[in-house]
Amino acid sequence: MSTFDRARCSADAHPLAWDAVVAAGVLVCMVAGSFAVPHGGHGVRWGVRTPDPLSLVLMTLAAVALVFRRHAPKTVLAVTGAASVVECVTGDPRAPVAMAAVVALFTVAATTDRRTTLRAGLLTMIVLTTAAMAAGPLPWYAQENLAIFAWTGIGATAGDAVRSRRAVVQAIRERAERAERTREEEARRRVAEERLRIARDLHDVVAHHIALVNVQAGVAAHVMDKRPDQAKEALGHVREASRSALNELRATVGLLRQSGDPEAPTEPAPGLHALEELADTFRNAGLRVEVARADQGTTVPAAVDLAAYRIVQEALTNVQKHAGPDARAEVSVVRVGPHIEVTVLDDGSGEDSLPEAGGGHGLLGMRERVTALRGTLTTGPRYGGGFRVHAILPVKADTNARTNSRTGALGDSV
Repeated sequence: MSTFDRARCSADAHPLAWDAVVAAGVLVCMVAGSFAVPHGGHGVRWGVRTPDPLSLVLMTLAAVALVFRRHAPKTVLAVTGAASVVECVTGDPRAPVAMAAVVALFTVAATTDRRTTLRAGLLTMIVLTTAAMAAGPLPWYAQENLAIFAWTGIGATAGDAVRSRRAVVQAIRERAERAERTREEEARRRVAEERLRIARDLHDVVAHHIALVNVQAGVAAHVMDKRPDQAKEALGHVREASRSALNELRATVGLLRQSGDPEAPTEPAPGLHALEELADTFRNAGLRVEVARADQGTTVPAAVDLAAYRIVQEALTNVQKHAGPDARAEVSVVRVGPHIEVTVLDDGSGEDSLPEAGGGHGLLGMRERVTALRGTLTTGPRYGGGFRVHAILPVKADTNARTNSRTGALGDSV
């Protein structure tokens, strides 16, 4: 830390003591200036003079006032200015009492705004200079009178420069603190989004496969005694569904691995290319599913591809769970202009016909996925029974959508 910085820290810690030191220094300078007088001629030589007792009193009064310059800068300027005016009118020989007024004007400029500095500076400059020129013992053109004009202007300018620098430093500090807070908030937001994404994927994976396992296990338990072959086939489907669930869970939870952990799976993320395989898992569980595709040749971003797959997966899971044993589902994927439309219909008439009647989060998760891609989702009961899920997703996701969905797409492809 430099000497200047240490002095500034000391001044901030003990302002009154520091101002007392400054006032004592100004008093010494004023007293020394009142005893010394330069004489012109062949060069400059210094002589000694005896100041007027009133001048010594005015100098002392002005110095004492400077001790309180930070607490009441305008009042101190008024006191020192008044002492300077009295000295200009009565002092003979002249004593430099105006030095205290210059220091007080500097303090006003450094602690207030520019408009106040301009007003106080002009008023002090005009009053002191006019008093010295009009009522003082020296000729109006004397260099002492011009020095008062110059030094008051310098004091106001220097104080305003200090205030401006202090404001710039404060603005930089606040900007840095605000940037730090923004980074922390952004980090917290990203953590929250990542947690939500992982929770959504876990819900999709677990809800789908556990629903299939539950159905097939129920079938196996029902036919175990009378039709062991069918029970064996159902248990095979249970094993296949549980293996798929484990693989997808491993890929999702693999995002939480650290750099030193074992390598995570690198299998591709599920997408519309695996739509028939997804439908087969439900067909094996006893759900009649028909798939219609009219999007041949369409290349979609990975985030859109994954979202479409998850929407179909969640919708069919809801059909399996809520639509009843005789329900039939229809899945369609159609390219319409710059969008791809995914529709899942069922004709179920189960008592729990609304997918979210049990308090799940399936529809909410679908809506969050679609919203993140700047798409639209429509869900609701069908006339005559059943339920409809209709999602419109952009074929080309915009920059913001890709940014919001990139983490999810990469996470599922780990």
